[in-house]
Amino acid sequence: MPRGPLTRAEAAVHWLWSAQGAAARVARASLGPAAAAYAAYTRLRAHAYRRGLLRSHLLPVPSIAVGNLTVGGAGKTPIASWVAAQCLRLGVVPGVVLRGYGGEEEAVHAERVPGAVVVAGRDRLAAARRAVGQGARVVVLDDAFQRLDVRRDLNLLLVSAESAGTPRQTLPAGPWREAWRAARRADLVVVTRKRASAGQAARVAQQLESAGIPSRRVAMAHLSIGRFTELLTHRPVAAQRLAGSRVLAACAIADPVSFVQQLRQLGAQVRSAAWRDHHPFRQHDVQALLSAAGDVDYVVVTHKDAGKLRALWPADAPETLVAHLDVQWEHQGELVADRISDLLTGGYRPGIYTLRRTPELGDHEQDTGH
Repeated sequence: MPRGPLTRAEAAVHWLWSAQGAAARVARASLGPAAAAYAAYTRLRAHAYRRGLLRSHLLPVPSIAVGNLTVGGAGKTPIASWVAAQCLRLGVVPGVVLRGYGGEEEAVHAERVPGAVVVAGRDRLAAARRAVGQGARVVVLDDAFQRLDVRRDLNLLLVSAESAGTPRQTLPAGPWREAWRAARRADLVVVTRKRASAGQAARVAQQLESAGIPSRRVAMAHLSIGRFTELLTHRPVAAQRLAGSRVLAACAIADPVSFVQQLRQLGAQVRSAAWRDHHPFRQHDVQALLSAAGDVDYVVVTHKDAGKLRALWPADAPETLVAHLDVQWEHQGELVADRISDLLTGGYRPGIYTLRRTPELGDHEQDTGH
């Protein structure tokens, strides 16, 4: 199986966060003090924003944040695109603001939501202001649950059902950016699943309720491959064509296992060629991939990786397919849509909606520290 240039450190982190053996448990325990210190830092930082000790900036238009508690793999990009598309359906031009990694996610948003203003930048506040300057009338902040320097009027937290089995420890002992209690900052929590079952997603929703998140604020969404297009021509390809086919799944994403499993669920016989997340593909990577694809019917790549590979892919190479994820709401999707509609059609004034949005919560939870 082709494998991208994972460093020793990256391989060690993957083992630390996924292995269940005694050695991995001992290693995680040894990092317990560092994880506790990191968790304390995130709590103090959120508290400082909540109390005004650190400055949080208002935007002149409504803002919606989409983020998660773990490192990668929760489906932020497709959900953020769905949110932006929902805004556009309401007649409001969305600006999708993200950090950006070599243009890959910007291209996905631009393709999924034609008409959206897509702006990338490490400084999210400056990027959001640029989006407004380019005509955006609502800002969708992609991967921004921890970006407390920019206020948001609707805070969507994603929790991956696949992450439920990972060590429930913060960095560096586990993949969690914050402890579960941080979920109380969210207005709505969306449990996403790719390879996990609906039952597993429901169990995660129950765990959230045990952690103090009311079930009325939890939705569930299945992120599944809904369609394929050819890499170079963009022509649509029916998913049924993969049934019984030999496929090489090539990706540079946080959760390659889910990508492989989704293709297998379509009836394909799948081998994997995985690179580390956000890998900047080069010509030698493409040549290695083509060499490994000699005995398959299709090479299939993710939408996220397609933009990087398209410029390098030989025109005479075998047909290559791009997999596009669809958001299928399985529980309370209408709740998410209604909250977006309320925000955009409810007489928005900067800072006002944020303060009144969840009157049923106590002051500690209502003051979300954005």
